Amino acid sequence: MSKEKLALLGDEAVALGAIHAGISAAYGYPGTPSSEIMQYLINEYKKGGPVARWCANEKTALEAALGASFAGRRTLVTTKHVGLNVAADAFMNAALVKIKGGLVIAIADDPGMHSSQNEQDSRFYSNFAMVPTLEPRNQQEAYDMVREAFDVSEKFNLPVLLRLVTRLAHSRAAVIPSKARAQNPLEKTNEKNKWILIPAFARKNYVSLLEKQNLLQAWSQDNKANKFTGGDNDLAVITSGLGGNYYEENLEDFLAIRKKKGKKAPMHLHIGAYPLPEKTIKKFCNEASEILIIEEGQPFISQRVFGITGAELKPVIQAGELDPDNVRMVLGLPPKKALNIDAGNLAPRPPVLCKGCPHIDSYDALNKAVKMLDPRPGHPDVGINSDIGCYSLGVAPPWNAIESIVCMGACVGMAKGAADSGLKYAIAVIGDSTFLHGGITALIDAVNANATMTLIILDNSSVAMTGCQPTIMPSDKLKGLLIGCGVSQQRIVELEAKPNLVDENAEKMKNEIMQNGVSVIILRRECLEAFRKNKKENF
Repeated sequence: MSKEKLALLGDEAVALGAIHAGISAAYGYPGTPSSEIMQYLINEYKKGGPVARWCANEKTALEAALGASFAGRRTLVTTKHVGLNVAADAFMNAALVKIKGGLVIAIADDPGMHSSQNEQDSRFYSNFAMVPTLEPRNQQEAYDMVREAFDVSEKFNLPVLLRLVTRLAHSRAAVIPSKARAQNPLEKTNEKNKWILIPAFARKNYVSLLEKQNLLQAWSQDNKANKFTGGDNDLAVITSGLGGNYYEENLEDFLAIRKKKGKKAPMHLHIGAYPLPEKTIKKFCNEASEILIIEEGQPFISQRVFGITGAELKPVIQAGELDPDNVRMVLGLPPKKALNIDAGNLAPRPPVLCKGCPHIDSYDALNKAVKMLDPRPGHPDVGINSDIGCYSLGVAPPWNAIESIVCMGACVGMAKGAADSGLKYAIAVIGDSTFLHGGITALIDAVNANATMTLIILDNSSVAMTGCQPTIMPSDKLKGLLIGCGVSQQRIVELEAKPNLVDENAEKMKNEIMQNGVSVIILRRECLEAFRKNKKENF
């Protein structure tokens, strides 16, 4: 392997590190800021690299990875933070089986909610499951740590979490790759009692997991990612992830101020491996007069330090991303001089649906149908629940077409609940990929209850918002799936989402929404951005 440097995104560094760690397969579901990991792996798969596939959702991705581990192979799973919620059942139980082939879950948190409906810190999940976690602070560490993570997984027979954040996932830096390893041999586990989680076996496995915690503590204590630097004991600074970068970026100015007060550099502990090294933290904090913790996300370290030492600590920020400026403020440094430019009274530019997007025609038709159903202001007889995807932008002017967005697949169950509560016209609007991800089981509930609701599937044959990945099931199979879920063939209406058909589609939608029982309306036209991308790739 050449020592030539490669300019890689953090996501790409994880993908390359996984390949060089000897993975045989990778699975995931698109979700910003993690999507580029799997996209890199899929591109390599097309060239003869390890198997890499998008899955219907994060749970099915992790379950496929468990199957590969059962067969002795190393496997990577990719997801964003909220995706781990979907995979939580498999994730928590994965800690109780005896992982054979290394299993690493690369999870990208999104502080600041650049493209997410909430902020969530995945370190709480790994602590809950009692599994190891590695947290890189730059692209080189992202590459190196994913390789280490597979070794750790096989050493302790546990899944390992690799925690990224948006800024690291989507920024580019030089990475020096190491020598690639061979894939593990195909060798199925011969310890069935370690993989069958019936209560008799699971109880023993849980005891085994508890017994591993002391071993994980010893591993964390000695891990080079948990780096201690001595200094004056008036202040102990604990950093993690990108917080370590921002602290060091301001360190020269911070030391200049301390020097004027007759002080040297404070003690510093950077944490990159979890569980937290409790002995180090206890000694570190007991020697210090004051403790400052700089971590991105929720106050995970702060809460644990309180539990270890009793010291009450406030996070640097309560919401959003860390950056050099807000870290500077907590260090007591004045703001850096900045060039203030009067940009004038510029109009805001929120994200909008692309020009020519089929969803525009779908929402135009839906709005006309709603006005025909209930012309009163606010349309009190009509409830429109929607979901996660680029069609979420239908909440904005000029459409103002949807009234709720909660989580993947939620709109189907919410429409059923609204119908059960007596709302006259209960409507769910969902994308084709989101329906396959999380809407199918809720639709089965609705069919079973014969709920009077209408499911509108916006079928653009693409997971458009996250980079135009292909939908897991072709459009021509969608109707058969709906029939298999119990929807009457006569209650499935297929329409083309085109500007010249808006009025006609609105009339057909109105008529179907007025029917009793479950209706499904499919509005179909390919995403233009996906069409352009596919045309360019196939040229």
